[in-house]
Amino acid sequence: MASFSWTEEDVLRCCGSKRFAKELASASPFSDLHHAIQSARGIWFNKIDVAGWLEAFAAHPPIGSISPSVSQWSKEEQSAAIATATDTTLQELVDWNIRYQEKFGFVFLICASGRGTPEILAELKKRYVNRPIVELEIAAQEEMKIIELRLARLVKSDVGSNSSAPSSLPVNSSITAGGGSSRTRPPITTHVLDIARGSPASGMDVHLEMWKGTSQQPLFSNRESTGWVLVGSSTTNTDGRSGQLMGIVDHITPGFYRISFDTGKYAPSGFFPYVSIVFQVRKNQTGDHFHVPLLHAPFSFSTYRGS
Repeated sequence: MASFSWTEEDVLRCCGSKRFAKELASASPFSDLHHAIQSARGIWFNKIDVAGWLEAFAAHPPIGSISPSVSQWSKEEQSAAIATATDTTLQELVDWNIRYQEKFGFVFLICASGRGTPEILAELKKRYVNRPIVELEIAAQEEMKIIELRLARLVKSDVGSNSSAPSSLPVNSSITAGGGSSRTRPPITTHVLDIARGSPASGMDVHLEMWKGTSQQPLFSNRESTGWVLVGSSTTNTDGRSGQLMGIVDHITPGFYRISFDTGKYAPSGFFPYVSIVFQVRKNQTGDHFHVPLLHAPFSFSTYRGS
């Protein structure tokens, strides 16, 4: 199978972090797009620090910007937002972008491809109430989505013009030739932050289960029912991220899921022997991604639905 390589300049079209561009270019050649994306994810989440994340964020224009300096790729990614904006909603988007940047210190980042202005505004307002550490993580996840889409564009632009590039997108790639994207990761993922230490929580065991009981849904009065069936398990790495808890599929089975963390083993002197989070995937959400992180301290924890 033909392989392909990118220069740092190529990668900088996809992400504004110079270190990321250097690392990904150095990791090439890649056998296919899937290989490139997996390498990119490993670099972005395991090798790039907060300064690198912020450098990448700064390369993006505010959503709805009509400045002549906005790149063609950014214009195309925001085309649905521009097409669905009115003078009123566009001004509201500008105002909320300013408020967001004043609070967090970086531009509001969202993978805008295919999203209209009302949806983006609603997401901006919802995320505005987040704590900075939570919002930084969400923004990094959104940046990775944009990187994945742009890497696919880069491959498409190489096809036919670069003899070292594959003649077509690989069949095992999670991004289609039409520019849309399917999964590049399992539908359910997690990570753990040790907020007492201010660092990722590595070495914590994680289990993912699905409800298969006789009743329609798990009940508070029957929390330890044998109706829970193990889907997968893993241990968090040095970045606090678990390995794959389930396969990479386009559509997850709707139902109730439980993700459990062995906090007692991780912090024996803490208050919680374990933490379990139960959530529902509805029939109209089977194509969604569910990132369910844990922010843990010896005597407290919190969670949220990430992206």
